[in-house]
Amino acid sequence: MGKNKIYDVIIIGGSYAGLSAAMALGRSLRQTLVIDGGEPCNRQTPHSQNFLTQDGKPPKEIADLATKQVQDYESVVFFKGFAFKVNTSTSGFLVRTDTGDVFEGKKLIMATGIKDLMPQIPGFRECWGISVIHCPYCHGYEYRGKKTGIWAPAAKAFHLAPLLLNLTDDLTLLGQEVSNFTEEEVKTLQKHGVKMVNHNVMAIEHNNGYLHKVVLDNGDKISFSAVYAGVPFEQSSDIPETLGCELTEHGFIKTDHFQKTTVPGVFACGDNSIRMRSVAQAVASGNLAGAMANMELSKESF
Repeated sequence: MGKNKIYDVIIIGGSYAGLSAAMALGRSLRQTLVIDGGEPCNRQTPHSQNFLTQDGKPPKEIADLATKQVQDYESVVFFKGFAFKVNTSTSGFLVRTDTGDVFEGKKLIMATGIKDLMPQIPGFRECWGISVIHCPYCHGYEYRGKKTGIWAPAAKAFHLAPLLLNLTDDLTLLGQEVSNFTEEEVKTLQKHGVKMVNHNVMAIEHNNGYLHKVVLDNGDKISFSAVYAGVPFEQSSDIPETLGCELTEHGFIKTDHFQKTTVPGVFACGDNSIRMRSVAQAVASGNLAGAMANMELSKESF
């Protein structure tokens, strides 16, 4: 497929951001290739929330419908595989995949997402995205009024606390990061009834991903319905960095207001470049990236 063809745009990553970019390009009759390996980061999350018209739907159901709709645009084609290397070419970019295929495109959209670096704690991975969660806007309503924990670096925990106090009055901060709060922060947390437990989490007891108890390093077990966890991450693909795309201090791909990276002809959208991690934000940024890539192509040929 397309071995000698030069695509207008190659999109690496075919989840929500990539599909949204592809739809914008398909509607502009751009010859577009979407390369995707079929492993979205939220594949374990049972329901997607806070997305108009799709609130409460399983993520795969949303993605399947989006794929079907994008496939209706004849100028958009899909390739199942992983892109592992990109070189510049006279026309734009050469993309090599793990299958040995090589594709050429004038513009490149990176919609590759990020990879969570999960702690090696029994039960954590199984609960991630179900009851060990990251975002009050994505999951908070479903755990409203329930006993909730925060296990995150001090700055992130202090950021989450006021957001969660609007959803529950039973909030506990966990882990030795508690000792890193300033005296003023401790007073504020105490004033609002936030409990603090200065012990590390050693294991999570759960039932099919639904949290039951957190096991601490002193042997105590505390029951929770949900725990918000702040875990580090890395870019899912090293292609942007090898191309020279600049990253922000937080590890996201740096883009301007039009989803352009610091490398000409390369755009980024979705979790790899946006701090607020949600399906709605991914779709919005992908739509913009597709439109801006089309605008560049239009201006260059005018």
